[in-house]
Amino acid sequence: MPKPKVFATHGLFDVARQILQKSCDVQYWTKPGRPPREEVLQQVKEKEGLICLLTEKVNEDLLREAPNLRIAANVAVGFDNIDVAACTKRGVAATNTPGVLDETTADFAWTLLMAVARRLSEGEALARSGNWKNWDLDQLVGTDVWGKTLGIVGFGRIGRAVARRASGFQMKVIYTDAVRPAEEVEKELKVEFREMNALLAESDFISVHVPLLPETRGLFDSPKFYRMKPTAFLINTSRGSVVDEAALVAALESGKIAGAGLDVYENEPFIHPGLKRANVVLAPHIASASLETRTKMACIAAENVVALFTGKRPPNVLNPEVLKVS
Repeated sequence: MPKPKVFATHGLFDVARQILQKSCDVQYWTKPGRPPREEVLQQVKEKEGLICLLTEKVNEDLLREAPNLRIAANVAVGFDNIDVAACTKRGVAATNTPGVLDETTADFAWTLLMAVARRLSEGEALARSGNWKNWDLDQLVGTDVWGKTLGIVGFGRIGRAVARRASGFQMKVIYTDAVRPAEEVEKELKVEFREMNALLAESDFISVHVPLLPETRGLFDSPKFYRMKPTAFLINTSRGSVVDEAALVAALESGKIAGAGLDVYENEPFIHPGLKRANVVLAPHIASASLETRTKMACIAAENVVALFTGKRPPNVLNPEVLKVS
């Protein structure tokens, strides 16, 4: 019996390929850069499976071109690139890779926070430039992290991982979320709940960890920045569209806030020119980019695909109603 045909929009990692090779006939995109949309649409025409990244939109246009498609496996936790309702309508299982990148992303949120607080990008540029003359008392003075107030917007797995790390800096940690966790969780992590406006007014650093949903798109807009301290910093490792970039630029230019550390952007890979300033640390969407974590993500996506094609339930299916197996 022929193996199901799968198209992977990335070469993945060897260990993920080994998971797939026993059960699937996989064609990998191995050319430089991301595959053009036309290429993706062409490749899925005869395929039963698709392994994709956030850069590939799995929507009605793609699904029309892929009448045999049975699964779209996202190599990511977020799945705003996948129209889950459209997949469900056509009987296509959609999967993601939750849980695997929580600690790595939390690490990177702290990387951005520390870097922008202590002006690391500016300092490195000076050190590399050859123009550093000598140590000076007020040279590139930043702000302390120790003992400050950290506000966490979105208190899921990643938000809680960020909170755990704050104890080492003896920070006061406050959070807001649409769903408040059990009191035991708050006590364990030594955090306090705040309504959004109160969190904005109180925090020295605000780290964002919400999914991109209709209600979170543009969540950080001009009124939100107006309520923040002029000495506060915004850190975003969630999704770029959670922040209104034009409003953020205006807040930075007017001194409404002190700075930002960003890993994600509203129109990736485009970065608003106004964000390319000294008090903003910019990263190219690499919060989960450790070799260990990205390999695990690829393996989980592969395992989801293999499960479906071997008559099992994909462990991370987003629309289980399409499955014919228990």
